[in-house]
Amino acid sequence: MAPSFFHYNDPNAAVCVMDASGRLGCSLVETLLRRGYTVHAAVQTQGELKLSNDLKKSEKLRVFRADPFDYQSIVDALKGCSGMFYSFEPPEDQPAYDEFMADVEVMAAHNVLEACAQTDTIDKVVFTSSVTAVVWRDDRKSLESDFNETHWSNAGFCRKYKLWHALSKSLAEKAAWALAMDRGVSMVSINGGLLMSPDLTIENPYLKGAAEMYEDGVFVTVDLDFLVDAHVCVFEDVSAYGRYLCFDRVINTSKEALRLARMLAPSAPPPPQGKDQDMKMIQQRISNKKLNKLIVNFEGDRTTTEVDK
Repeated sequence: MAPSFFHYNDPNAAVCVMDASGRLGCSLVETLLRRGYTVHAAVQTQGELKLSNDLKKSEKLRVFRADPFDYQSIVDALKGCSGMFYSFEPPEDQPAYDEFMADVEVMAAHNVLEACAQTDTIDKVVFTSSVTAVVWRDDRKSLESDFNETHWSNAGFCRKYKLWHALSKSLAEKAAWALAMDRGVSMVSINGGLLMSPDLTIENPYLKGAAEMYEDGVFVTVDLDFLVDAHVCVFEDVSAYGRYLCFDRVINTSKEALRLARMLAPSAPPPPQGKDQDMKMIQQRISNKKLNKLIVNFEGDRTTTEVDK
């Protein structure tokens, strides 16, 4: 049986996107407006909502200045909304991921989920997390099954190897799940791979441990259009539940790894490559079957992934 989807074409269907000034958030605002939603775009104080002129003038767009550390501003942005799409953007005064970012991100997640719990009209929260909240464990090389939505990165392991992005994402997501279950909030999480973008650099905190992820067969990336479709799909599909690993490419050959390395650091000298190295292929050890099954009937910009495992 095909999954059932909500249809929000009436003007009373409103959703909140936070942080709408981020690359994902801005794209979500655009997609949701084009699908007929009324959108409450929650933008951080110093943030900017970059939309086309026609969408900026849309009667269905409302822009709020909302800080994830300012509870009342979140409540104001949520008024009248049936859904919340939440993704965390580091504050301008602390843009880099370090050992303290986990506390910051956990606090923000707690505020957002508590505000959603106190908003009677909220039906579902879509929480943006990361694959890094899944793949870092002491036993990762000895797991008999592929990594999937049931796995969590180990906090002690992340602290030991200073994997601050993974620590922040896993602790924030766990805090959100705990509060959602305690308050009876319907929540779904999207654990995305490395988001590909023209401005991607080697400084991206997701890339800490990239070589190990590559060797483990879990170095995955995601295109922005597919990531947006996945968010909207899990919100609209009434059967969506739990966590969803979201990626559309696995970096598992030397050629792909070299191409990505050149994109991240164009001026760096290429590593020496032998014929055996050129032909090397790493076995994929991560599965996105759960999302693939859900999104196959979704009518978005893109309905299938390039990875089917």
